[in-house]
Amino acid sequence: MTRNPDPYILEPLPAYREYPQPEMVERARAFHADLQRRRTVRDFDSRPVPREVIEHCLLAAGTAPSGANQQPWFFSVITDPEHKRRVREAAEVEERSFYNERAPQEWLDALAPLGTDSNKPFLEEAPVLIAIFAQKYGVHPDGEKFSHYYVPESVGIASGFLIAALHHAGLATLTHTPNPMSFLNKLCGRPSSEKPIILLVVGYPKAGCQVPVHGGIKKPLTAIAQWLG
Repeated sequence: MTRNPDPYILEPLPAYREYPQPEMVERARAFHADLQRRRTVRDFDSRPVPREVIEHCLLAAGTAPSGANQQPWFFSVITDPEHKRRVREAAEVEERSFYNERAPQEWLDALAPLGTDSNKPFLEEAPVLIAIFAQKYGVHPDGEKFSHYYVPESVGIASGFLIAALHHAGLATLTHTPNPMSFLNKLCGRPSSEKPIILLVVGYPKAGCQVPVHGGIKKPLTAIAQWLG
């Protein structure tokens, strides 16, 4: 059975564009300025988001590089109110355990400026939830399993692409990570071989939405990068 096209066949580099250096600088500056506007939001408007917008953002995420191009990710999109209610209920069970029993004081202190607690109304209020799963292995059409490589790295890159695409489309997001998250496998009908890593909350900010000043403070370039020459 033919599984994939011959991976050794080469093709001309498709659609690459090189820009004059001044334009390169301006495009890089503008992209940074646009992403700098992005803020994590916890108060969402309930207005629906066009499905086509989400689909194109997911396709953008799917262009991310991955180990051996195996694309070890899966995105479950949840918009049904009852389904979102069940997700919230399950997530809050884990969050109460985290805040009341498992979280070390140092972690709670780090979260304090953000004003978070175990109550997660945004899981019902936001129009879209995207559960992001990491696939430990793939399955050929004939049912034979094969290993995936660099799974956390690959899924992390795709998740970043997705968040940037949603921001570019004019939507706000929240990366919610209750721990453990195995309840999402059941609620999304995904196999135990897939590990949920992020529950991405997506929608429009609620009118009058406020965000913590703390969240907008980012490290300067000198603190995150080193120029070695």
